[in-house]
Amino acid sequence: MDARLSSDPSRFYKSVSQEYFMSLKIRLARAGAKKRPYYHIVVADSRSPRDGRFIEKVGSYNPMLPADHADRIRLVDERIKHWLSNGALATDRVARFLGNAGLAPKPTYNEQPKQSAPKAKAQERAKAAAAAAAA
Repeated sequence: MDARLSSDPSRFYKSVSQEYFMSLKIRLARAGAKKRPYYHIVVADSRSPRDGRFIEKVGSYNPMLPADHADRIRLVDERIKHWLSNGALATDRVARFLGNAGLAPKPTYNEQPKQSAPKAKAQERAKAAAAAAAA
């Protein structure tokens, strides 16, 4: 008997857990011409290519428009809420868009890292230089 036929036939089929519980991301998929970016906001499996297969298109982002333009970011609110409730995670940029639209909590970012304090020797040198300048 052929070894392929005698092995477990269920290995050829997707399991239910793989089909329904994949790691979903709400992310940007680039479109548009060279040096003219345009992005679709899509729900996709995290293993899919950036511009490849996706499950649903839930908005668009056109960075070429002015920041205050109404069509710069367009979102389909009810579908985004649906996917977020089903466990989809937004990428950093999309999370910022959703936070500004009030669909998700705004992510917090450290805009400016704290500069490290001078070490002990540097503090002593600064004190000595200040004392020499004062004298």
